[in-house]
Amino acid sequence: MKYEHYTPEAVILANGEYPSHPLPLQMLENAEFVVCCDGAANEYILRGHTPDVIIGDGDSLSPEYKELFSPIVHQIADQETNDQTKAVHFLQKKGFRRIAIVGATGKREDHTLGNISLLIDYMKDGIEVRTITDYGMFIPAKDTQTFASHPGQQVSIFNFGAKGLQGEGLVYPLSDFTNWWQGTLNEATANEFTVHCTGEYLVFLASI
Repeated sequence: MKYEHYTPEAVILANGEYPSHPLPLQMLENAEFVVCCDGAANEYILRGHTPDVIIGDGDSLSPEYKELFSPIVHQIADQETNDQTKAVHFLQKKGFRRIAIVGATGKREDHTLGNISLLIDYMKDGIEVRTITDYGMFIPAKDTQTFASHPGQQVSIFNFGAKGLQGEGLVYPLSDFTNWWQGTLNEATANEFTVHCTGEYLVFLASI
């Protein structure tokens, strides 16, 4: 399978740092359906936009907006999942299968790591979800996959238990990494690269 330009069916705005890079901003601007995770709606609305849905436990949405936009607020008190996952599951139930998440990084590093790692869980649920940051794109993947890239593009591979990791079209060889840092700072040599393996892993494609 080869990954090309990603066009999501819906976009989730998480409550991290608001995007500033043109790619996530454009995805947010062009989205046909936008879900804001709780407090993320504060900035989104302040910038003149109206989300289709605001979802979360309601602890960081301003009281003014909570009342003003009450018809689209879905308050879910479940503490077993975070607001990002609540938004993904909401969209899944609505039939969406290609979802982009923006604003999921920054502010709290623990939240950032949690949000990114959850991409593997969403993939297991049969949903195509990617996280787009101001610096690149996180893509969850399983088994052998080919990814569109360009010569010199920075690439990182984070192993989630995959075996037999080998790369094709990358500067540095891959192996069955046991620590996340080991797969970072690789580089594409052509317009695509392939990860050969059995199991799950996370690819980061740098955009700058």
